Amino acid sequence: MSACPPALEEGPRLGRPPLPSRARLAVYRGQTTALLRRYFRLALDAGRLPSLLGREVFRARISSHHAPSFEDAVIFVHDVERCVEALDPFSRTLLARVVLQDYGLEEAARLLHCGRRKVARRLPLALDLLSELLLERALLRPRRRRAALPESCQEGKTVENPSSDGKQSKYI
Repeated sequence: MSACPPALEEGPRLGRPPLPSRARLAVYRGQTTALLRRYFRLALDAGRLPSLLGREVFRARISSHHAPSFEDAVIFVHDVERCVEALDPFSRTLLARVVLQDYGLEEAARLLHCGRRKVARRLPLALDLLSELLLERALLRPRRRRAALPESCQEGKTVENPSSDGKQSKYI
């Protein structure tokens, strides 16, 4: 029975720009999860078992989807595999169990010989690190910042009321 590996370093990494704040990467977790599931589906369609799973038996998920060309699928699978391979082994295994195999945190913790809290702490970190790699390789689109909204005020504009009494309304 092996123990969970120590926590990943969150400090500066050699040869790369500083990690964006966790809050900025957190918005990509849903997209990253969806991209991993798409990678899984396309890898199977292309006749490959995703490298994230190795040769393990896995749970199946059936869904209908639009199939890209075979060449596009192979390129996409290859690009995502490169990003996944850049993660540490524990993060890869954790993502495979929770995202691709649909295990809950309790089940994943038991299979990984870790506590549930450690799995719950490491899963968002693994998704954030993968999101960063996918952003660097342009497999995820950066979110645009919203334009600043104009200052709101409590009162509306005064306009003429077309009612029969001819009085003006103070608010729109």
